[in-house]
Amino acid sequence: MRVLAAVLALLTSSALAGEPAQRPSARLVLAGPEVLQPGRCVVYREGGDGLLITEPSYYVQGRVVAATVQSRRLVACPEVPGKGIEQYSRAEFNRLLHAQPCMAGDPAGREALVGVVGLRVDAWDTPHARRAANAGRLYRGMYIDKELQEGMEIELEADLLGACAP
Repeated sequence: MRVLAAVLALLTSSALAGEPAQRPSARLVLAGPEVLQPGRCVVYREGGDGLLITEPSYYVQGRVVAATVQSRRLVACPEVPGKGIEQYSRAEFNRLLHAQPCMAGDPAGREALVGVVGLRVDAWDTPHARRAANAGRLYRGMYIDKELQEGMEIELEADLLGACAP
């Protein structure tokens, strides 16, 4: 509980001082963990949720090309009137993913520091079931709206990645 209070105080003080708020991904990159060093194997996972019966875990795995902290102007998250996110088409869901990080309502020009990792893709497994169309970045051989190919580079926020199994 103390850690949460300290994080909130840090975010509030930097926002009040006119500095961009740091997202968890930025703090992770600034800490410089070994797993985010160029050439290290990292993995992004989706699925695997559930208590008794877990869903399959899908992933994209690759090597870190670079990890940087970038300042990004937050935009309002795109919404589809009359639809909940679970009713979005894949195109509507992709538009939301491309706006990330975004805020509900009017962000009024707020900025945030984001930790971004460039990843060179080595391997992947993606869901193909229709119900997965608005469940994550991975779907039918795609990362958002790009066809996954060995050697291509994608960007993810640092806190979404984990180290590859030894």
